[in-house]
Amino acid sequence: MLLTISTTHTPATDLGFLLAKHPARSQSFVLRFGTAHVFYPEATEARCTVALLLDIDPVGLVRGRGDHGEGLLDQYVNDRPYVASSFLSVTLAEVFATGLSGRCRERPDLAATPLPLEACLAVLPVRGNEALVPRLFTPLGYTVETTGHPLDPQFPAWGESNYRTVTLRGQVRLCDLLAHLYVLIPVLDADKHYYFGADEIDKLLRRGAGWLTAHPERELITARYLKHHHLVRTALARLVEEEASEAGEPEPDEAPSEAVVEPDAPEPPRVRLHQQRLAATVAVLKEAGARRVLDLGCGEGRLIRLLLAEGQFTTILGLDVASRMLARAQSRLERLPPLQQQRVTLIQGSLTYRDERLIGYDAAAVVEVIEHLDQARLGTFERVLFEVARPSTVVITTPNAEYNVRYTTLPSGSYRHADHRFEWTRAELQAWSARVAARFGYRVRLAPVGPEDPEVGAPSQMAIFTQLAPPDAARQGFSE
Repeated sequence: MLLTISTTHTPATDLGFLLAKHPARSQSFVLRFGTAHVFYPEATEARCTVALLLDIDPVGLVRGRGDHGEGLLDQYVNDRPYVASSFLSVTLAEVFATGLSGRCRERPDLAATPLPLEACLAVLPVRGNEALVPRLFTPLGYTVETTGHPLDPQFPAWGESNYRTVTLRGQVRLCDLLAHLYVLIPVLDADKHYYFGADEIDKLLRRGAGWLTAHPERELITARYLKHHHLVRTALARLVEEEASEAGEPEPDEAPSEAVVEPDAPEPPRVRLHQQRLAATVAVLKEAGARRVLDLGCGEGRLIRLLLAEGQFTTILGLDVASRMLARAQSRLERLPPLQQQRVTLIQGSLTYRDERLIGYDAAAVVEVIEHLDQARLGTFERVLFEVARPSTVVITTPNAEYNVRYTTLPSGSYRHADHRFEWTRAELQAWSARVAARFGYRVRLAPVGPEDPEVGAPSQMAIFTQLAPPDAARQGFSE
């Protein structure tokens, strides 16, 4: 199987730095299933092409495996040695590890720069519809060209085979191109050569970071990558949470309310709604006397930076499901004085899985997160937060659905963000928070966030829970 990657970046031979493979050398790498050869068919200042040729040992693939319910002929006569498949994905991760990681010691600026790149897969199996190739790659910014191959040129009546030559062209970072290929090659093939377990979800989310959550075919990609395994539902749930943490400030929330501002009045400097949420959250936490605080769904760490400005908060734990957002938060924290940095710990985790690291804190803030969770998962979220972590104070903010009519650009019946699974009215938040408080031993009060409209209320709403029982009184065994 053959993959070539070309660039016309000047000088084009910089491709060798990004891949840590010198254009003047050919190299071979012995893998578990064959040998990978890397060489450069062309390497000039104007254009450079690297070729990855994977030579599979077909006999070695099945030696010692037995029948496994398949005919012996099927084991030895198949397309695995000749077409791009999961073997190529594994090879990319091992042979082009530097390029895939986005690291380049000699040219770090180049690794972060989108380049004019062209990738050609000589033979790619497309199980299903040929239109699947552009459906997967076009949303990622590529121009896609496919060439079909007949089953047998001597018998044209037999029609086309499942095999295509695929060429992708785009202005992208090399690490992004390699990540797209790593995930989508086995998706198009709809097969994998190895047994896999729950760690495949981590691989998918790691290589899909930054693009999979927003891809219009993410459900299809996840299902085919995991071979319609029972892990698909878990992977999709984690993708939803990752998108929630990456979403940031929904755009309609930034629209000024025509019901609040007088047309002839001079408009005062407008404070963004999300800033108002964060400021209101900090005020509640200060009033509660909290010192050790959880920021659940911390994203880029905006709330954390506000908490650090207050000497009252001595220990802050930020949790997010998205590693990319945590990396951004860490990068911003590194600009602060060392004493402030020491007050913060960032961890990756999910709000719908028991996590002992969340125990022992005075307060928790969950700012504009729950509306991104499937309502079927709210019960688990409630137990993780109010039963396992069980801080003395919990602050939750979420949009007020009644206020949506004040956004003139928001279609009737729509949510403020495409990934919102629900948006509650004030009565719905009151009903949910009262039930949660009664179940887990808290009292709750509600508060508006943002300018209040006399008819529909404020754009955002806050539920403030205060624990009634001692920390261990209501905690029971819980596993998820």
